[in-house]
Amino acid sequence: MAAVPEEITSSLVRSLVSDQFPQWSELAIRPVEAQGWDNRTFRLGDRMAVRLPSADGYIAGLVREEQTLSTLGADLPVAIPRVVATGAPSAAFNRPWSVREWIEGHTLTEVDTRQRGGAIGGVGDALRQLQACDTARGPWAGSASAYRGCHISAVGEEIPGRLSLLDRTLADRCRALWDAAVTTVWTGPPVWVHGDVAPGNMLFDGSGRLAALIDFGQTCVGDPACDLAFAWLSCSSQERDRLHDRLELPEDAWLRGAAWALWKALISSPEEVLAKYGRSRDAVLSDVADLATG
Repeated sequence: MAAVPEEITSSLVRSLVSDQFPQWSELAIRPVEAQGWDNRTFRLGDRMAVRLPSADGYIAGLVREEQTLSTLGADLPVAIPRVVATGAPSAAFNRPWSVREWIEGHTLTEVDTRQRGGAIGGVGDALRQLQACDTARGPWAGSASAYRGCHISAVGEEIPGRLSLLDRTLADRCRALWDAAVTTVWTGPPVWVHGDVAPGNMLFDGSGRLAALIDFGQTCVGDPACDLAFAWLSCSSQERDRLHDRLELPEDAWLRGAAWALWKALISSPEEVLAKYGRSRDAVLSDVADLATG
């Protein structure tokens, strides 16, 4: 089978759609503006989107995501993408690919500042609803979920080296937070975990109401603490309090959530943290460190 092209283009997507789904061959195809890392996404007409893995290592994630969306589709009150069709590997593109329902909306970064409080509250409600879904057919947390849903210690190998690069006082406070978090564990039954709660993975309508959650590639069943990292990576202290009020989780889960935020901030550049999560890396580290002395 031919190698995958280095660049996934609109013309390639048109060829794939025409070959496997000729009923949609006349629909307009255009790339979405904000592309993810694991997949490339293209609009297909007005009501669908095509999602293609950007490398072989992301194939399992796409297949797993399709299964997760099918499992959660009937149980989750908030909208999530519906899989319309699955494309087969071919000589032109030797990876499976997916056609999904397109959901209109804009990301959290585009929500009016006056509406952000309600928007964040809606995110909390959606996560609470996700955690209440039946886990019987859910995939377990592990390497396939990039360790989302696992105990925070699963991603701790890089922490000592990264902390050594910080100002000593800040490093000591962050280390105290980390050390406290890793001594706690999730003692409740495993629950659904989104795995990548970030401003770009939630859609809002014009009034700031949450319209949908998207990007379920790391979704699994396990400890929900990793989803709480969003509270430090993307939220002000007031917004964090609003999330806390919406989610009925033990305090040690929030401690591990802060540790997940610490890990993400330490392994990412300041530019990456700001671009993906909307807050400065320094602000995230400062807020997380405050928990060690708060």
